[in-house]
Amino acid sequence: MARYVTTRVGHAVFVLLGVTVITFLLLYLLPADPARMIAGRSATVETVSRIRHELGLDQPLPVQYGRYLWGTLHGDMGRSYVQKIEVSQMILARLPATAQLALAGIAAELLIGLPVGVGAAVRRGKGADQLSMILAFLGVSAPQFAVGLLLIYALAYRFPLLPLGGYGSPAHLVLPALTLGLAGGGWYARMVRSNMVDVLGQQYVRTATAKGLSRRTVVLKHAFRNALLPIVSMVGLDIGIFMSGVVVVETAFGWPGIGQLLWQAIQLVDIPVIMGVVTVAAVTIVLGNLLADLAYPLLDPRIEYR
Repeated sequence: MARYVTTRVGHAVFVLLGVTVITFLLLYLLPADPARMIAGRSATVETVSRIRHELGLDQPLPVQYGRYLWGTLHGDMGRSYVQKIEVSQMILARLPATAQLALAGIAAELLIGLPVGVGAAVRRGKGADQLSMILAFLGVSAPQFAVGLLLIYALAYRFPLLPLGGYGSPAHLVLPALTLGLAGGGWYARMVRSNMVDVLGQQYVRTATAKGLSRRTVVLKHAFRNALLPIVSMVGLDIGIFMSGVVVVETAFGWPGIGQLLWQAIQLVDIPVIMGVVTVAAVTIVLGNLLADLAYPLLDPRIEYR
């Protein structure tokens, strides 16, 4: 296990390094000039040049990247060009909101997707199965922004049961989490159904049924547990994606998370903030995948890492 974790961490380092290099190059190729945006349209060429020098944007690209990488390794992600605040402080201030939305969104996905997928697999080929998969397809296909607006109109405006948006109470969390859950739940339902159909056709499931075990015991104790392994991978990936910020959902509901911070930084070409959020996103995705892999032996003792 220790050797496996060490190898995965080594691979993660190269992945994170590649992500930062590619992001830095893409930001460098942007036609927008951060110095010009900070100085304003009416600023003189001398003023823009002075700001560019103060920000270090007049240095060669390898020097700029090396300075960023060295600072990041020491916990310094730089300062926001616009707000003049440490990027690490800005991200840390937004992490609690993002973590709440991530956990609630994953819970909503599982609560929607797992029962629908299991029920569809048990009733394979019947009307309930077909209806479940149609609804799952609609959930996967519908844009999150449109789903969010429909939920706001139906449950916050037409029938004012929940807040229109914002942050601060459990009620504010329901609609954003449900928006994530409806889309992600469709994926989980389709995946669970496919896995359950395969597992229910295995010999050991037929043997358990022949021994006189109840249908519920066979499905939930024997089949469902073995069908969960691919779902764990999806959960690990969702942890990373949601913790890196769900831009569309956070923007639609005014949720003060990392995704909204990234969107604002992109609009203002605030390069240190963009690099900081992308780096944190890459770290969370890598950690989510690693945690998912480490959870496999807990579900199936036959799996052993060496």
